[in-house]
Amino acid sequence: MLTDYHVHMIETGEFSTDYLRQYVAKAKEKGIQELGISEHAYFFEETKDIISNPWIDNRRGLHFKDYHKLFNQAREEGLQVKMGIEMDYTPGKEKEMETFINAYPFDYVIGSVHWIGDWGIDLQIYRDEYEKRDIYEAYEQYFDQIVTLAESKLFSFVGHIDLIKIFSYKPDDQSFVEKQYDRAVEALAKSGTSIEISTAGLRKPVGEIYPDPILLKKCYDAGVGIVLCSDAHAPKHVGYAYDQSLELARSVGYDEIQVFSERKRESRPLG
Repeated sequence: MLTDYHVHMIETGEFSTDYLRQYVAKAKEKGIQELGISEHAYFFEETKDIISNPWIDNRRGLHFKDYHKLFNQAREEGLQVKMGIEMDYTPGKEKEMETFINAYPFDYVIGSVHWIGDWGIDLQIYRDEYEKRDIYEAYEQYFDQIVTLAESKLFSFVGHIDLIKIFSYKPDDQSFVEKQYDRAVEALAKSGTSIEISTAGLRKPVGEIYPDPILLKKCYDAGVGIVLCSDAHAPKHVGYAYDQSLELARSVGYDEIQVFSERKRESRPLG
């Protein structure tokens, strides 16, 4: 059973089933049986009361009704895709996030941390910020949000859970890093929130899958579920390096994955 639940598709400023068919075709080619589309929520006007900063506001302008319409059209055309969304977890905006999530019939909702205040941690334009900050403090602030993200119980799974490593800035003290992992895993396990194994990190400067194998092993030991994701921003990335994600999952002990429909999860055999 192969799934891909972290796929984006907006490139031209509009949604179309013609473009969606390219994703579906690539998934079929890769043997993927469950395909989910999860656009970034910040693109939509309906999220302006949840997260706002100059970088995001310059990119916002879509309306959710058009996104929802895409999935209705896809079903009418016989295209089997799950409707998801990737939300930037925003501390203090839990009520607003819950209202948005509950307003639409999502199959799954990804919670991700891309911002520490106004610092976009995965954006190339902010890469130099890593040189200016205490990396230990940055890691602690990042995982503070992963913990409260999980505790909110708003999300099906966490996207690229150790994204903070994207530019290969990491604390030298491994025990400190694992302390951050441990408190995140505890919150995930208590809340029943899954994580993704994302091959997107292989395409980023760090050149590593998300999450780190040590973190993934801790998740397995704590009973945290997984999904498989490529974070594809183009059809060619659907199912990217899935052999490596399967190998990683099995190496720490996983033999099943989670699939989602109407925000309810079900376990399936892994491959």
